[in-house]
Amino acid sequence: MYAVAERYEQVARAVASRAADLLGVPVAVVDERAHLVAAGGETDPALLLASVRACEASVLRFPVELADRAGEVVVLPPAGGEAFPTRLARALVDLVVQQATTSPPRVPSHHALKNKFIYDLLRGTLRPEAELLREAEILGLDVTRPRAVLLIDAHAFIRPEAAADRTDAAALRRAQAIIASVVKFFSLPDDTICAYIGDGEVAVLKASSTRDLVAWTNGIEETDRVATSWANLPALKRAASALLARLCRDVSAPLSIGIGRCHPGLHGLRRSYQDARAALTLGRLVNGPNQVYCLDSLGVAAFVGLPDESTKRELAQHLLGPLDTEPELLRTLDVFFAENCCPSSTARQLWIHRNTLSYRLDKIAVLTGLDPRRFDDAVQIRLALVLRSLPPDSWATA
Repeated sequence: MYAVAERYEQVARAVASRAADLLGVPVAVVDERAHLVAAGGETDPALLLASVRACEASVLRFPVELADRAGEVVVLPPAGGEAFPTRLARALVDLVVQQATTSPPRVPSHHALKNKFIYDLLRGTLRPEAELLREAEILGLDVTRPRAVLLIDAHAFIRPEAAADRTDAAALRRAQAIIASVVKFFSLPDDTICAYIGDGEVAVLKASSTRDLVAWTNGIEETDRVATSWANLPALKRAASALLARLCRDVSAPLSIGIGRCHPGLHGLRRSYQDARAALTLGRLVNGPNQVYCLDSLGVAAFVGLPDESTKRELAQHLLGPLDTEPELLRTLDVFFAENCCPSSTARQLWIHRNTLSYRLDKIAVLTGLDPRRFDDAVQIRLALVLRSLPPDSWATA
């Protein structure tokens, strides 16, 4: 009986201490008779009990079973009076209890909790932003800054098929080595948030304002002329390419990086992850590993392989946006394609000299980065023109 009671108190102390550390508030564990068993966050148990009685209406109580005995975890509200989201507190308490009641008893590390939070943020069930922000605050993560997702495929390094130690622990150690290289490369403590999200992939939430990317702007401020989600992508690509070169020097395995756009709001990180995931998947299929992939540099593959029609339309607008104030150039493209890309017949239809046509095509290439006289570029331009011409309601029935 004494051994059972000692085990119960040991687990209760671990739960109270770890839960208080994670939540940043006093936490108590009481037994089935409401007697205090363990306290976390307050050194004086009497003071903790007094605080519980004073805040009875706002405390959170979660029934638990520790070492085969019933009990209750009591979470006090923050000092400022702002209540915790019940679901968040319940999830953290459950996780702490689960870890503390294993044998040997252990509590989740900060890395494990951070990885789970980032995974849930990018791939889990949608939750209210206020709840996610509170959880991020508890974990010490600043997710309020504009960020884009860089998705690193390091499967060949993190989970190599031929490795003798193909265990989860070994995979986590290798993932942590990748994360350490990323953090060292970007150097600033709040610049990047990194997490291992499983399947050999590391997600990097990179701060992506112009100020955050100044080292990769080549001294030129890059602003987007079409949509904010495409802003600063050239600098992000240069940063990702430099990061890939560093990682390839640090590990002897093929790697790839997918870049997501920066979308507004906390839930925008999920869209950025989806961008990066789509670019990475398509890019590896078409061109293989050891490259950086982004939606607007996939060429024709983006229009063929992207499953999301709205993203295709946004891409079309992004590629041709520089021509929105150049109706003469848009008209030239329409005639050029109608004449099967034949310069002489296009010039005749437009009643212009062939040198004038050549000048216009050169200008289109400069503004868009796509040359209508090159086959792959011409296909992209033509598809983008078609997509832009479709009415919005046609996508719902396509």
